[in-house]
Amino acid sequence: MTGPTQEPVDGEPGQHPLTRVHLVRHGEVFNPEKVLYGRLPGFGLSETGHRQAKVTAEFLAGLDIAAVVASPLDRAQQTATPIAAAHGLPIEVDPRLIESRNAFEGKPFEAGPAVLRYPHLWRLLANPFRPSWGEPYTEIAERMLAAVAEWRDVHPGRHVVLVSHQLPVWTARRALEGVHLWHRPDRRQCGLASVTTAVYRGRELVGVEYAEPNGPTANLPGSVGA
Repeated sequence: MTGPTQEPVDGEPGQHPLTRVHLVRHGEVFNPEKVLYGRLPGFGLSETGHRQAKVTAEFLAGLDIAAVVASPLDRAQQTATPIAAAHGLPIEVDPRLIESRNAFEGKPFEAGPAVLRYPHLWRLLANPFRPSWGEPYTEIAERMLAAVAEWRDVHPGRHVVLVSHQLPVWTARRALEGVHLWHRPDRRQCGLASVTTAVYRGRELVGVEYAEPNGPTANLPGSVGA
C-alpha cells in the first residue's frame, strides 16, 4: 500500500505551492443495536474501526501534515488519534465538521428507517432534495467548505487532515466538484476511514482525489448514520 503522492512544495516560478486538505471519514462504529446514531454521544469506534483508523494513519504517515482537525464526536476523535500521533500533533476540534442533523437520530435502521411504519412521521420524507428529514445539504456544504477554506489558508503549501463523517464529506466533495448536492445515499463514494482530498494551488481548486486505504468499506455493518 502506498500513500498519497508527496509533491514538492515549490511549483513553477511565480506559482503558489500546492496545498492538500484531506477529508477523512471515521472508521467503523460500535453499534450493535444498528440505530441511526447521528450526533448522539457515546458512539465510538469498534475494534475494526480502530484498525481502520491505524491503516489510514499509515497511509498518511509520509506527508508533511501541519494540522489534524476533527469533529467533536467520539468516532471522529478516535479516528484522528493515530493520525495525529504519527506526526506528533495535537487534535484540534472544529464543530463545523460534525455529523449532519437528522430527525431519525436514535431510531433503528433496517432496510429503511423503522419509523416508516408510523404515518405521522411520513411528512419528514416529503422532500429528498433538501432533505426534509434533516440538515439542508446547502447548510452542510456551507459549513464544510468554510472549514476547508480556513484550514487551507492557515497552512499553505502543506497538508491538513480534517476528520468528519460520511454525509458532510460527500456533500463537500459534490460542492467542490460543482454538481447538485442531492443524491442517492447508496451511491456515495465515501467508505469508512476513506480519504477525500481537495488539492489547491493558492486558493484555486485544481483537483479532487479519493482513496480507500482499507479497501471498499462503505457497506460494512456499523456504518449506519455515519
